[in-house]
Amino acid sequence: MNDQELTALQHVADNEVLFHRGMWSGPAGYRWRGPDGIEAGSVPQWETEVLDLLIFRGMIRTERRLGPLDRELAVTPTGEAALGRLAAAA
Repeated sequence: MNDQELTALQHVADNEVLFHRGMWSGPAGYRWRGPDGIEAGSVPQWETEVLDLLIFRGMIRTERRLGPLDRELAVTPTGEAALGRLAAAA
């Protein structure tokens, strides 16, 4: 994993990112989670691309609904193993 992939994976592990489905209140995409638990702005384009890659690799997944349009992201066991290996190597 490179630094950007690790950063994005850690953001999901720290519950800092959610996925917005789009439709009524803007386009679909990843959003920062605010202190109140709702979306607080778009993540940068580089992180969007990395989050898509992490989903493709099975390291994160969308999970339960947080509202009509927002979905929680979660680290999968594969992602947790990667975080554990990297922490052990540090």
